[in-house]
Amino acid sequence: MTRVALVGLGEVGRILAEDFRSAGIHVAAWDTAFGDPRSRASRNAAELGLSPSVSAPTAVAGAALVVSAVTAAQCVVAAEAVAVGIDPSAWFFDLNSSSPGHKNAAAQAIGAGGGRYVEAALMSPIAPRRLGSPFLLGGPHAAAFAQDAEAFSFTDVTVVSDSVGRAAATKLCRSVIVKGLESLLTESLLAARTYGVERDVLDSLSNILPPADWDAVAQYFIARSLQHGRRRSEEMEEAVAAVAEAGVEPLMSRAIVTRQAWAAQFPGAANAGSTLGMVDAVLHAMKENGDVPKEPTP
Repeated sequence: MTRVALVGLGEVGRILAEDFRSAGIHVAAWDTAFGDPRSRASRNAAELGLSPSVSAPTAVAGAALVVSAVTAAQCVVAAEAVAVGIDPSAWFFDLNSSSPGHKNAAAQAIGAGGGRYVEAALMSPIAPRRLGSPFLLGGPHAAAFAQDAEAFSFTDVTVVSDSVGRAAATKLCRSVIVKGLESLLTESLLAARTYGVERDVLDSLSNILPPADWDAVAQYFIARSLQHGRRRSEEMEEAVAAVAEAGVEPLMSRAIVTRQAWAAQFPGAANAGSTLGMVDAVLHAMKENGDVPKEPTP
């Protein structure tokens, strides 16, 4: 039976584990949070009936494919932990939203251990299409992996480069726009609601951009920020690094890091059921926290 090792068993890791097992693939998992039985990773392992591996080398031993799905900042650390135990010629699928520089450092670690590093960038939310989600691949082993991808149930992979970094750059430069929209809509509508002009603001957006249901767009983007603000702020830290590595001052990217991290305080507001319901829930929570919005000047 084909064996896959997951490094990281959070939201993405759990979805991948479910799909791999449905495809008849044996799954092993390792996560630094396994030491805490209350952690999300430990809960996921228990609910999936997975026995947590005691170490990264133990998890990846004998695996034909190792998928790294940790927090963005742990990309290189995870690769280094895996490198000492990865089987020769095993694929290492680096799914982390990390900067081109960090991806290259991870690739060097895996290459030194004998594994075949494949840079991967997930270009959509993972939940709707799961293993069928679109992935951009990069690196000298990307084309070879693409030929084997369906054996692991990946059905939408595109090789963008034979060097490491292009897929990450695409993902993170896109994130500046996507996470930026989330942050802009959150900040704008919190202020607009306080002034009582929220409907005027939403209705006016169709005057400058192609027609869209901006109420629905705002609801989707703001909810993503409230639900996943911590993870998204960590990804934007990597976007800051990516923009800086390109020689551009990451002024906007740094601001998005701050707003996304701030939004993570209010995850419950995402369940309000409407755009203005979420905005009101956040404003209410701000008041309860003592961070009371000022009354608008007449």
